[in-house]
Amino acid sequence: MVKNCILGFSAVLLLGACGGGNTTKESSGSSSSSTGSSAETVSGASQQEYTDPSKLEDEYDIVIVGAGGAGMAAALSAKEAGMNPVIFEKMPFAGGNTLKSSGGMNASETKFQKEQGIEDSNDLFYEDTLTGGKGTNDKELLRYLVDNSAAGIEWLDSMGITLDNISYSGGASVKRIHRPTDGSAVGTYLVAGLIRNIHEQEIPIFVNSTVTKINEKDGKVTGVEVDVEGETKIVSGDALIITTGGYGSNKEMIEKYRPDLKGYVSTTSEGSTGDGITMIEKLGGATVDMDQIQVHPTVVQETGMLISETVRGEGAILVNQQGERFYNELETRDNVSAAITDLPEGYAYLIFDDALANRAKQLEYYKEQGVVIEADTIEALAEKIDAEPEILKASLDTWNKAVKDQKDPDFGRETAMDYDLTEAPYYAIQIAPGIHHTMGGVKINKDTQVLKEDGSAIEGLYAAGELTGGIHGQNRIGGNAVADIIVFGRQAGTKSAEFAGKAAE
Repeated sequence: MVKNCILGFSAVLLLGACGGGNTTKESSGSSSSSTGSSAETVSGASQQEYTDPSKLEDEYDIVIVGAGGAGMAAALSAKEAGMNPVIFEKMPFAGGNTLKSSGGMNASETKFQKEQGIEDSNDLFYEDTLTGGKGTNDKELLRYLVDNSAAGIEWLDSMGITLDNISYSGGASVKRIHRPTDGSAVGTYLVAGLIRNIHEQEIPIFVNSTVTKINEKDGKVTGVEVDVEGETKIVSGDALIITTGGYGSNKEMIEKYRPDLKGYVSTTSEGSTGDGITMIEKLGGATVDMDQIQVHPTVVQETGMLISETVRGEGAILVNQQGERFYNELETRDNVSAAITDLPEGYAYLIFDDALANRAKQLEYYKEQGVVIEADTIEALAEKIDAEPEILKASLDTWNKAVKDQKDPDFGRETAMDYDLTEAPYYAIQIAPGIHHTMGGVKINKDTQVLKEDGSAIEGLYAAGELTGGIHGQNRIGGNAVADIIVFGRQAGTKSAEFAGKAAE
């Protein structure tokens, strides 16, 4: 038995942007997408179904806290293993930060890469990510992530969630970020597909349901306390999976661990407040890398709207207020952010053409939100953004020659140089860095068991997604957040099912 949660049209649009991507405040609703047209996207997103609170039972095999991508992946994997899982979500809709992801999912040695002649390897993916994380990544977790990334793409495809449009992301040596067929935002499409499968598998999913405490007895978790429609209920489970996301929207936690980021705009979901981390710490769970908070380079400051890395991955360039290109746009996010912050004006402009706008479907949303400046010529665009027309024109000419020569002598860019910027009209978006992802979190092993400070596991407790720490080291590579939630979400579902199965024997 379910009840419908209806979205307004404007709320649907607000949920379409990236690995961050829209405003920092979200409307109460849910969002979905499909690989088809924007009309289909709105149709699929305007109505979503959640389980009626009156159907809540006292006991389930596995209790999952958080209905983002990791939580839903965990639930589906647990169901595949024969378990009876339940999902609790404190927000009025499912999706969490996953809804805001517009980049894609990194994966190596996939069938889609092979079909498209893209040479990649798990080892190269591993090395790129280790380099991006400045060598501080948890190597066991990273190895598991890359070695199981292709299986994650296959698993999604088997459920009708096809990510076969492959492009570049910052820090990647080859085309590795997998997106929906039409190149649209991955988040709404992924969430829609996962929710569809959740319903098909008849997995109960309760929204407006805030878990306030993890219960335990004799060192083993036994379930949760959850507030549902103003009433506190005790729900038992043989295993518990926490997938409540990071703490990018918790100003107090941000300032505690990174006082230098006080006042930064955040791209994260309103529900990303670190609840799961706090509950696990009360049980004696260890945390790691809590001061590692990723700042994304391309954020619209007035709203917190993240401009997807896909725009740069399809060939856009960054220029300063004068119109000069100043850095390698496809460097890692921390380095690009630092380069923008170091500019006298503290902001920059993304510059691209109409051909790129047609390749990167997210730009339709950005245009609708009024953040894209448009002109028929480069010189006219320069005047609209108060740049020097001659300088901006020279920057474009130099870049187009670099694309033709496949050599960027100024900044050493080697990827995403497939297209020049020559097709009018031309566009600009003013951006600056904003808080995007919290790399720190709960310490887990490759079985997703939550660990104590002494390295022992808390019996029956599992965690996955942005809630966890160590995987990304000091800097997350664009496209690795979706890989993280799918790969480790699946693993949490599988391993918790094994544990619950033994407990039931």
